Amino acid sequence: MTAPWRRKNPTPAPAKTKLTPESVAWARERARQAGRRYPNLVDNIAATRRQVEQAAQARGDDSRRP
Repeated sequence: MTAPWRRKNPTPAPAKTKLTPESVAWARERARQAGRRYPNLVDNIAATRRQVEQAAQARGDDSRRP
């Protein structure tokens, strides 16, 4: 699997997901636990994925699960 920063952008680009303040706090905490001062791309990707999955669960949409 290629690293996220080495992947080409998908075409067409999907709709962007704005992180909620709770997701930003989660990414900051994840970075702090890993010994970083600020969240990096991987922390933000994990926070976005977590936010999207939680929204899908709230809607009752299981399309993201196999």
